[in-house]
Amino acid sequence: MKTILVNCAPEETRMAIVESDELLAVEVERESQSHLVGNIYKGQVQNVLPGMQAAFVDIGWEKNAFLYIGDGVPHEGAQKTTPVARIHIGQRLPVQITKDAIGTKGPRATMHLSIPGRNVVLMPTAAYIGISRRIEGEAERARLREIAARICPAGMGLIIRTAAHGQTEESFQEDVDRLVRLWQTLQAKNKMAKAPALLYRDADLIVRLVRDSFTEEIDALYIDDADACRRVKELVESISPELAQRVHLYEEREPLFRRYGVEGEIERLGEREVVLPSGGSIVIDKTEALTAIDVNTGRYVGKANLGDTVYRTNLEAAAEILKQIRLRDIGGIILVDFIDMDTDEQKEKLLAFLRDRVRFDRTKTNIVDITALGLIEITRKKSRQNLESIIYSPCPYCHGRGRVESPETIAIRICRDIRRLESKAHAGAYEIEVASRIARAVEIAEPLAHLAAELALRLTVVAKDVMALESYTILPKED
Repeated sequence: MKTILVNCAPEETRMAIVESDELLAVEVERESQSHLVGNIYKGQVQNVLPGMQAAFVDIGWEKNAFLYIGDGVPHEGAQKTTPVARIHIGQRLPVQITKDAIGTKGPRATMHLSIPGRNVVLMPTAAYIGISRRIEGEAERARLREIAARICPAGMGLIIRTAAHGQTEESFQEDVDRLVRLWQTLQAKNKMAKAPALLYRDADLIVRLVRDSFTEEIDALYIDDADACRRVKELVESISPELAQRVHLYEEREPLFRRYGVEGEIERLGEREVVLPSGGSIVIDKTEALTAIDVNTGRYVGKANLGDTVYRTNLEAAAEILKQIRLRDIGGIILVDFIDMDTDEQKEKLLAFLRDRVRFDRTKTNIVDITALGLIEITRKKSRQNLESIIYSPCPYCHGRGRVESPETIAIRICRDIRRLESKAHAGAYEIEVASRIARAVEIAEPLAHLAAELALRLTVVAKDVMALESYTILPKED
């Protein structure tokens, strides 16, 4: 049984999809960290960099949006080699955000606009018809393409979404008519608005949930807020009335996410190591350039031979890796260091397993191949802020390193500073304030004892509860 859970609070909205007590997807949205992806702005070009084939566009946000110049021309002109001339400083143009700001990089924008509906996505600036890769039947794909060709507005394009499977032409037409009216409204706003200005805001989490995820394969949708539940029912009745009976208000005293075991799973998504049922484990490390994942056998010793043990551990790890990538919404380049396997046949089976399972990920994911060093390379589209960037902030102690200095290292730093102070004036005694957690270790550290004997100093270590782990204060005292 596949179930959608929605937990609403004034501070944030959380959504989870659960099937047979297994968490399949989770998403968090906060008012203070609302995403930009899908929003359409009337922007103003601030800078053009021909050498980078890029422009920076002011959309009224704290950072200018990055616009690749190739995205700044209509599709029919995309083959031309000099698109830079079409974009100039001060130009006002409509752009859509395709990727949220991540780290020090601003949001990514395009001029190829798209407006999503329940069954179709309208592309008002591109004459193109596409069909979701998750619709697999050739007969159904041909039927949908014929319908799309008949109802597609002149000069525009359509993408048929997964939810359109089995839908009638009338439902498509209603969707297209509504999106065309919305596009006409956006055009009118664009003419009247003064850049920079927001022309269209993508739907919030609850509306996107109904639009994108609440399909026939969902058995029930539970919401723990009465107003949100009423809003969802009204929306479902207007776009998919046959699903309205599956929407329920959760009124039990036990919190919804705790009732379904989701709360604990979300907390574990922040852990670096994930233990596998067999006793093996995977370790996930993120860097600026890529995400590295290592597979370990751990306590698993198998029942046959070493080759079989390694292969079975890798298969188990592969399934968990794809799940963690999906739940954590890890994007960009992902390198996986599986345990070395004996035969090429096992390697090909592992690749085939990954390529088969990756079909369940709604985000475009590509299993590239095995590199010369034996690593499996995966690429995954990155657009919105992931769960980690919403829930966590950089550690003020380790500054993103994931480690802090050892007590001995801190003691050596203290010795270095005291030697510098002594070179200017002999104090005879020093009081050293350090964090309570490492005070004892610093006090008995050999470097401090050697320094005290060498310079005939009296050193006193004082524990401070409020001091950061790597910080310290040296106070000269009269002997």
